Amino acid sequence: MAPFDTADTKPDLSQILRVFTRIGLMSFGGPAAQIAVMHKELVEDRPWLSEQQFLSALSFCMLLPGPEAMQLCTYAGWRLRGVTGGLIAGLLFILPGAAVMMALAWAYASWGDVPLVHAMFLGIKATVVVIVVQALIRLGQKTLKHRVHWLISLTAFLALYLFGAPFPLVIASAALIGAIFLRGASDPPAPIQKTPHRQSMLQPVLWLALWLAPVALAMGLGATTLADIGLFFSKLAVVSFGGAYAVLAYMAQATVETHGWVTPGQMLDGLGLAETTPGPLILVTQFIGFMTGYNIAGTGLAIAAALMTLWTTFVPCFLWIFTAAPHVDWLTTRPRLSAALSGITAAVVGVIANLSLWFALHVFFHDTTTLAPLSATVPVPTSLDLKALALTGLAAMFLTRISLPLTLLCMAIAGGGLSIAFG
Repeated sequence: MAPFDTADTKPDLSQILRVFTRIGLMSFGGPAAQIAVMHKELVEDRPWLSEQQFLSALSFCMLLPGPEAMQLCTYAGWRLRGVTGGLIAGLLFILPGAAVMMALAWAYASWGDVPLVHAMFLGIKATVVVIVVQALIRLGQKTLKHRVHWLISLTAFLALYLFGAPFPLVIASAALIGAIFLRGASDPPAPIQKTPHRQSMLQPVLWLALWLAPVALAMGLGATTLADIGLFFSKLAVVSFGGAYAVLAYMAQATVETHGWVTPGQMLDGLGLAETTPGPLILVTQFIGFMTGYNIAGTGLAIAAALMTLWTTFVPCFLWIFTAAPHVDWLTTRPRLSAALSGITAAVVGVIANLSLWFALHVFFHDTTTLAPLSATVPVPTSLDLKALALTGLAAMFLTRISLPLTLLCMAIAGGGLSIAFG
């Protein structure tokens, strides 16, 4: 399948390789920063995509499950050089961060129990709390513009926090409410005639087979842990609407509370490490997979579990993009889809609010309890950690003055220094 024309002269594969390598290595700072880098490289610095093509693709990628920045990068590569270009762009967006995360996860598993290292991670956790709260405020300001948006967001928060509602149900309900009640909440997009394409079923069938093959192999070999990890993260790939921060609430609930694969502290540490790597923030799933395998059977299973997690997290992204790419221009103008996306985005605000509260409780308090008969987590007041509060205030100050990677480095040093000074 050939992509749409985007310029008089298409870039050759060497140009694709060079530009998307640079994008992959510069993709720090979460999806907003990553999308900004792609816009500069692909729209501003060279006429590979028009402004309208870029924005239409971004809108559509936000409708898909999975990391929207990675999917946008894959789509851009597809539009320029077909499936080959999409593979190059998508892989180069993932692989640098995945390599760094594998090394960091191994180092964490080897030395994470050292008291000084634990204290340094407290500084990183405090920074994570501030980052998530900032993401909540930014998204809320952009999203909650209608009374229905506020209602969806509040309902999503209460459903997750008070009742532990399944994350897929929350997202599906938000999409349905949005499609019904938000269709006229914004100006309708300009209509675009659907371009006919004779798309073979080969692409979706091929990528679906590739996605599920390692899971089926693990089940056939009786590798129960790997099969369970593959099945869980495959399901996560289907329900991960709204970006990494939104799906973290579901992943934390399942991996910490339901399966008991990792501890709350490990979950927080993984997010802190993911913030330091290039590539999508959802690489935190690789850390969770590694630590699950390590906690069960050591380094060998940890590496296999991390690879299984990477595969089942990112192969579905290629499936979504290569299947839907020929229809992006037309689909992004559909009013019902736009309204459903608006509902999902409003729900994501509530989801991130729940995530912010979950993170803060586990950073600021050593002990928490469940408020029966509800599923709400509440702190034990006497377990308040004053050092965590002080570090959070310091992180908030640093983030207004210096970059995120430098803030994380400074906060790790501050956490270690505070431990040395006060024990």
